[in-house]
Amino acid sequence: MRTTRRLPRLDLPDVPQHVVQRGFARDDDYLRYRQELGDAALKRAHAVHAYVLMTNHVHLLVTRSEPGGVSRMMQATGRRYMSGFNARCRRTGTL
Repeated sequence: MRTTRRLPRLDLPDVPQHVVQRGFARDDDYLRYRQELGDAALKRAHAVHAYVLMTNHVHLLVTRSEPGGVSRMMQATGRRYMSGFNARCRRTGTL
């Protein structure tokens, strides 16, 4: 069986990136996610141009301020959001 690896994220300066992240269950999840995303974007000085909160995922348009910054911002957002989500739902692991 052959497995495929995800290609590295295209990481060019001043080029907005489309990012998708999953993991919503209730309406209050959206507010918490937006807070975590905003905190992470401010900390790293990335520009979040637009976002769309869907029923179980989010689409983002983000421009980085440093090489590899969008990946680190999304990891930080996911980690903080996921820990609260898992605690509330009494579960472990990724979303």
